[in-house]
Amino acid sequence: MNISVDQNYILETAKKILAIDSPSGYCYEVMDFIKQEAEGHGYSFEKTRKGCGIITIPGKKNTQVICHQEKAEVTSTKEPVIGLSAHVDTLGAMVRSITSSGTLKFTLVGGPIPATLDSEYCKICTREGRTYTGTFLSTSPAAHVYEDSKTKERTPEKMEVRLDEVVHSKEDVEKLGVCAGDYIFIDPKTTVTESGFLKSRFIDDKGSVAALMGLLEVFKRENLQPLYTTKIFISIYEEVGHGSSYIPEDITEMLAVDMGCIGEDLNCSEYDVSICAKDSTGPYDYEMTSKLIRLAKAHDLKFAVDIYPMYGSDVSAALRGGNDIKGALIGPGVHASHGMERTHISALENTVKLLVAYLTEV
Repeated sequence: MNISVDQNYILETAKKILAIDSPSGYCYEVMDFIKQEAEGHGYSFEKTRKGCGIITIPGKKNTQVICHQEKAEVTSTKEPVIGLSAHVDTLGAMVRSITSSGTLKFTLVGGPIPATLDSEYCKICTREGRTYTGTFLSTSPAAHVYEDSKTKERTPEKMEVRLDEVVHSKEDVEKLGVCAGDYIFIDPKTTVTESGFLKSRFIDDKGSVAALMGLLEVFKRENLQPLYTTKIFISIYEEVGHGSSYIPEDITEMLAVDMGCIGEDLNCSEYDVSICAKDSTGPYDYEMTSKLIRLAKAHDLKFAVDIYPMYGSDVSAALRGGNDIKGALIGPGVHASHGMERTHISALENTVKLLVAYLTEV
């Protein structure tokens, strides 16, 4: 494939997106950034009522209208409209209650691994827009005090958030404006290494969103156009199951771009674009998946085909929502999903190249 992918742009865009807190349902600032990037590349951006984003890339082929005068009828034949999806919402937490000593009990937003939250820094955002810092801790946080400090199960019920404010009681915390329902943002700790690794929480799926921005950059720089009109759908509730339950009704097939799983019994690595044949919601479209495999082979991309037993995607949500579409799933290989994740720039590059091929070749 004679297309260069701007690795630096993708990594810098990923860092910017990862720096914007956006747990499911709180994606206003990050969607403003996505809008700015899309329009900066020359593509239109619109929002759904729910707050998801739609970026439209016009295709080469147009709608045709065929008139059958002898039958006194007009038949419209429309070319396919391709949907690409990625979700910009992340895992997070929310204040559940305030304890009598002034710490915060929390409920999870999405499915972070609770044990990985122990000793992680966070921010609490109030409804009035005030922000306070804090730390996730076990309720037995001190090795010199609690005999079970090392063995206590790390679950929300046995953990709390310590506020970095002078508080001694529930009333002290309430005076700060903190209350149940306030979002808690987990520090992503984003790092890019000299060896090309992107380390951060929430690469699932902000890495894929950065890859889609990289796709727009390639199209603009190379003056490329997809065969068919393509709509990039950026969802904001994927981590809680209904990110793309609604999609534009003219989309005929949808390719989710989400993290590829790495681990036991799987082929994918941090350098691959993953092609998922089946996840917990069932098999993906056979023809779409076969085309993706064929294109990956034809362009000598580093890829893997896998089955994900504990996984669902935006395509899964779109199909459950009743949309009459074909669907498939690809994405960069990501290690340690829902914990401290890592991928390599080559996985993101392979993902972009496969997307270019899928959109521009028959």
